[in-house]
Amino acid sequence: MLSASLVLFGLTLGLKDNPLVPIGPGFYPRIVLGVTAALSLWLVVADAAGRRSRKPAPAPDHNYLLVGLMFLLFGLYCGALAFLGYRLSTVLYVAAANALLDPPRGARGWGRVALVAVLTAFLTHLVFERYLTVLLPRGTWTGF
Repeated sequence: MLSASLVLFGLTLGLKDNPLVPIGPGFYPRIVLGVTAALSLWLVVADAAGRRSRKPAPAPDHNYLLVGLMFLLFGLYCGALAFLGYRLSTVLYVAAANALLDPPRGARGWGRVALVAVLTAFLTHLVFERYLTVLLPRGTWTGF
C-alpha cells in the first residue's frame, strides 16, 4: 500500500490545474493518498519494531463462505442502486452487512443494526449531496 499510494500520489502531481477553479483535480486524491501513505508507513515501522519481540501468531480460521457472501451482497448493492437509489440501497446494504458479519441477538441487536444502517445512509447522503455537491444515484423505482 505504501508503494502504490506513493506512485499514485506522484501521478496526481502531473494533473493540470484549471485557473478558474480554486481547488485542482488532484486536491482530494492527494489528501487520501497522503494519509494512506502515512498510515502504511506507520504499519511498516510498527511491524519492523515489533517483529523482534513477538511470537508467531497461530494460523487464523479462514471463513471463505463469509467472504463470498460479502462479495455477493456488495454486487447486489451495486445492482440495486439503479432501481432503489442510494439512500434505500445503502440502508439495506449496511443492515445486511452488519447482520451478516455480527448476527444480532434479540430486539436490541436488531435495533442497533437498523440505527447504524439509517445513520450511515443519512450522514453519507448529507455529506456528499449537501456539502460536497456530489450527485448520488436516484432510483428508477423510488424516485429518490
